Amino acid sequence: MSYETRKLKDISIIKTGKLDSNAAVNGGTYPFFTCDPTTLAIDKWAYDTEAVLLAGNNASGNYTAKYYKGRFNAYQRTYIIESANNDELLVRFLCYAMNQQLRLLKTMSSGSTTKFLTIRMLHGLDIPCPSLDIQKKIVGILGSIDDLIENNQKQIKLLEEAAQRLYKEWFVDLHFPGYEDVKVVDGVPEGWEFQPLSEVFDYIRGKSYTSKELVDKGGSVMVNLKNIKAFGGYKRNAEKRFIGKYKETQSLSAGDIIMGVTDMTQERRLVGHVAIVPELGEKATFSMDLIKLIPKSVSRSYLYGTMLFGGYSKKISPLANGVNVLHLKPDVMMNMKMLIPASDVMKQYEEVFEPYRKKIEFLQKQCDVAAEARDRLLPKLMSGEIEV
Repeated sequence: MSYETRKLKDISIIKTGKLDSNAAVNGGTYPFFTCDPTTLAIDKWAYDTEAVLLAGNNASGNYTAKYYKGRFNAYQRTYIIESANNDELLVRFLCYAMNQQLRLLKTMSSGSTTKFLTIRMLHGLDIPCPSLDIQKKIVGILGSIDDLIENNQKQIKLLEEAAQRLYKEWFVDLHFPGYEDVKVVDGVPEGWEFQPLSEVFDYIRGKSYTSKELVDKGGSVMVNLKNIKAFGGYKRNAEKRFIGKYKETQSLSAGDIIMGVTDMTQERRLVGHVAIVPELGEKATFSMDLIKLIPKSVSRSYLYGTMLFGGYSKKISPLANGVNVLHLKPDVMMNMKMLIPASDVMKQYEEVFEPYRKKIEFLQKQCDVAAEARDRLLPKLMSGEIEV
């Protein structure tokens, strides 16, 4: 069974946002949709509607269409697409139909460095238009999967916030276990000391590579800059496939800490941001945009927590140089000092922090499995191959 198709221009209302991408606010109240796959945040809203948000440009041509209902704001190159008639076209169904078109959008987009989607391209897209009843059933099937992913992501956010509060309580406010019995001199508890980063960890540079060494299938997993979230943490499903050779020291295992040393965009800085590598299930290496941090005088949990929550990305990123692409020479940060707690405090911190991290990793893996199932169902439902 196949469905009638109509041009997007005939069934939708399309407009664009007004803001620059740097209007994003960390921890803002409202979603801020930009060309970044990650939805950012902002404190002021300009739209209160139900819409599909589609990035209008992307360096690789991998576009992201998102459904949202409520108050939000948008970047000036983000398309805001609403249904022209809600009695004929459900917005959430339109979002799924748009996602089915993303590969086509990639082949149609123009631009040699950054790919752009023009309004003319969007107007000409063919959108399947089954009956409203069938649209509702398709939305029910795919929406239940997306709702699971959204609930997991909310839990992940709460766990991340709890981990951040834990770090602040112990190592900023200095209310660590037993703090009442520890003398503090000049803001430093007895038995704690400042050490240069060169004594805290060693680092290993990632693997340089050519485009010929990247493939769609086979080879090894290559973790890269896109696997680091804008404000720290690991982002799955952004890995590349690598068929070249690399040293054993450039391999990655679950639990390794990686840090960005390059920033491919001026819109946000990834230099100095860190992530812990989850279980990838196969052999892996990492790209030259990253370094691997190897703890020396600290526990892994404390090093990761301090780099993530202790403000080190803000201290490190200004050390990067470059015009279009920022580069950090890791040696320039190694004289920077870090406060190192007593070993028993670090051990206790690891015992509390690790369950947070493992739960986050578990929930994220569930999200990945659910997303894969949704993506397999999507084309079959949209084509009518699976009847509902």
